[in-house]
Amino acid sequence: MELRIFKDSKELGKNAAKHVAERLRECIATQGYARIVLSTGASQFDTIEALTQEPDIKWECVEMFHLDEYVDLPETHNASFRKYLKERFVDKVAPLKAVHFVDGTKECIATLTEEIRRLPIDIGLIGIGENGHIAFNDPPADFDTKEAYIIVNLDERCKQQQMGEGWFATIDDVPKQAVSMTTYQIMQCKHIVSCVPYAVKAEAIANTLHATKVTNMIPATLLKTHPSFVLYLDEDSASKASFI
Repeated sequence: MELRIFKDSKELGKNAAKHVAERLRECIATQGYARIVLSTGASQFDTIEALTQEPDIKWECVEMFHLDEYVDLPETHNASFRKYLKERFVDKVAPLKAVHFVDGTKECIATLTEEIRRLPIDIGLIGIGENGHIAFNDPPADFDTKEAYIIVNLDERCKQQQMGEGWFATIDDVPKQAVSMTTYQIMQCKHIVSCVPYAVKAEAIANTLHATKVTNMIPATLLKTHPSFVLYLDEDSASKASFI
């Protein structure tokens, strides 16, 4: 694991985007294409914005997947991750080679699984939630499944985060389930970059970094076992990690 800490989310986002852009250019230069997984949520705003402004990326060679979507939430809803990525990423870059959205239905899982397993994912931007989740794999996360996507139940801390970020008016409005990429599939990415700014993530980061063993009660601890994992923090999200 490599740890990089910046003053604030803007600086984090710029530097993480440069890192990701370099990987994309390398992949395109050596193999003719690149495959990327993107996270969503408020913590990814600055990174994704900066990535769309990176020069000299042949976006027509880039194939995009994303991590998760609420079950039965229409794309027109403000909280839809399809809407999020279309507005903040897909519509701002040159036409991509392919885009594979999670539509929040059980039926999408088979098609997504076939597509994501055609070739390895070159780089995954994997956020970490306030409860330590990766994608919507809330604790206790299923570390045993070898499926690519599964339907998961959202825990109360996760629902509170979604409401706190302003996506839903009340906790009762937050969907109870989501289609999520599994922890196993996330770990198949060749390179993983986690961008985790803001003070609300400080507890999750401290728990992840302080943990002496991998535990599904802190799903993000699994990322520390990946051979190419870079964790980007800002001063606020790093503030409770005692050895930083």
